[in-house]
Amino acid sequence: MNILNMEEKKRSPWAWIPTLYIAEGLPNVVVMTVAVVMYMQLGLTDTDIALYTGWLGLPWVIKPLWSPFVDLYQTKRWWVLAMQLLLGASLSGVAFTLNTPLWFQGTMFFFFLMAFASATHDIAADGYYMLELDDHQQVSMVGIRNFFYRLAVIFGNSVLIPVAGVLQVIFRNQKAFTWCLVFYGMAALFIAVWLYHSYMMPKAERDVRHNTTAAEVMQGVVTTFKTFFGKLPPREMIAPMLFLLFYRFPEALMLKMSVTFLMRPNSAGGLGLSPGEFGLASGTIGMVGLIIGGILGGLLAGRDGFKKWLWPMVCAITLPDIVYVYMSYALPTNLVLISSCLFVEQFGYGLGFTALTLYMLYFSKGQYQTSHYAFCTAISYLGLMLPGMVSGYMKDTMGYQTFFIVVMALCSITFLVTSLIKIDPEFGKKQQ
Repeated sequence: MNILNMEEKKRSPWAWIPTLYIAEGLPNVVVMTVAVVMYMQLGLTDTDIALYTGWLGLPWVIKPLWSPFVDLYQTKRWWVLAMQLLLGASLSGVAFTLNTPLWFQGTMFFFFLMAFASATHDIAADGYYMLELDDHQQVSMVGIRNFFYRLAVIFGNSVLIPVAGVLQVIFRNQKAFTWCLVFYGMAALFIAVWLYHSYMMPKAERDVRHNTTAAEVMQGVVTTFKTFFGKLPPREMIAPMLFLLFYRFPEALMLKMSVTFLMRPNSAGGLGLSPGEFGLASGTIGMVGLIIGGILGGLLAGRDGFKKWLWPMVCAITLPDIVYVYMSYALPTNLVLISSCLFVEQFGYGLGFTALTLYMLYFSKGQYQTSHYAFCTAISYLGLMLPGMVSGYMKDTMGYQTFFIVVMALCSITFLVTSLIKIDPEFGKKQQ
């Protein structure tokens, strides 16, 4: 009886979804946010930070090129575990090269390796999620998975960055050395995650190993491309592609510059938060808003269907960005006020991001759903990568105040592309 109970617990989605999506989110936040703070502390300008770290998003953009290999070779569970080991190795590589003469080239190489492993992990993890859960479970758990993914993002902001700040005090501002310690700690964490998932992730019945040749894999690449872009007639495919590309356009511009705005000194137009204050305001307080927004989005869509809540989610992911316009002009020093603004913004993001996730699940349904979901996420990442690469140049040219006003004006793009898509009103509703 105890063995049966243990097996049931092992196969519960709650036993693996939280840690799986933490493992999916951590490398992303390390590459996209923690690296921004690290390079800023090591002396790079916002233009350089946005350009170079922007290139690190490339593996997420081109991952459909190798997603058929994940679909056709080995199991999704095997890929998840293999990539978690590779992520641990790449984190160690960043730590090892930080104190060498070629620290920038070395860390960029291992960050890129980390991004490649993370993109592959995303393909396998999302595919495993869709194979293990039925449609209603996928929708009802989407808020949970998004929460733990974003919790990993918050962990990067509210724990890793403040820990680096504390270590810099202890080791008298030896910034490269303190970041080295942080990355070695992260490597150890990923080894622990790998060990946990080796035992706790169930072997899904539909997650089977394929015996394929190289020719069959290449044929699979061609087939997945054809089936993805053949889901709808050519004219009808335009709307989904525009939605995936531009739904997060304002966020693409804000992603890196919001971090530098919070931590740059007042003399540079920023708020001058310390690493600890940044962690509290953007991490701890923002996390509460994110929890409420993300879980609420999944619950509402699971109760009433995705379509009913689409437009409230669109408003939620765009309009709260106005808090940055206010802060750039007021330059508040009250941490409670700053945290309140970030709470509002994070709540809106948590609620609004649910719409993108659900649409990708909806659009990728059918044969080759793992590869098709990877296509969706890749197109979405392209929409983040390209604007993000020029965001630093825009900010350095305009200044934070004008930059945030321009971002608010560009929120109209999100509304426009959302108006073009079509969704089944029954998608997401619990079947009676």
